[in-house]
Amino acid sequence: MLKFYFSGAPNPTKVALFLEEAGIPYEAIPVDTRKGEQHKPDYLAINPNAKVPAIVDGDVTVFDSNAILLYLGEKTGKFMPPPGDKMRGELLSWMMFIASGVGPYAGQSVHFRMYAPEKNEYALNRYAFEAQRHFGIIDARLAKQKYMLGDTYTIVDMALWGWARAVPLVLGETAWAKFPNLKRLVDEISARPAAQKAATLKDMGRTMTALKERFSGPCLSRESRVGALIGSPPAASSRHR
Repeated sequence: MLKFYFSGAPNPTKVALFLEEAGIPYEAIPVDTRKGEQHKPDYLAINPNAKVPAIVDGDVTVFDSNAILLYLGEKTGKFMPPPGDKMRGELLSWMMFIASGVGPYAGQSVHFRMYAPEKNEYALNRYAFEAQRHFGIIDARLAKQKYMLGDTYTIVDMALWGWARAVPLVLGETAWAKFPNLKRLVDEISARPAAQKAATLKDMGRTMTALKERFSGPCLSRESRVGALIGSPPAASSRHR
């Protein structure tokens, strides 16, 4: 069974969306990044960059959310253009646009708005400007078509949904007024049953943290603690589908 290492952050959530949409059975393994679990040797063996998400699919390991979406899309043939279709180039272009632009600028904007120990006006303005510019490019595209690649829902929309849901955190509570077409897409995807299941990862992460503090004594094995964190019997990890 595919192992999915996750937290409730935007990047793992978009991978969860694909897994739920495609109906792929998976074992959800929480990684508490606030406690530094991503830096432990066992996890670094999976992702040397110490980030979530990552998957282990048999003897294949993939990290970075957009790489995972591409891997799963190609493996299953779901939410992808047909082989040889000209839309393949557009898919790759927009996946890289999201990976290299939307995610990093949105993430840094949130960091400097909400978590930086000291306010840095240059950084705030820089990342907010770039996040707004990237979301504006996407909004203009969505003004002309239903989804990022036309009339078909693909992994590009899933990749975008992960961070676009956080527009109010990235740019402020009134920011949605600037991106009505993006808001339409986010609302549509968020209403899908698979998205609603994927979004529960955030709640699972909160439960994980609270229960780990309670059940972290030496008398419990790692498997028992993970089982308690995700609502399974001791010595069993959460399994979906």
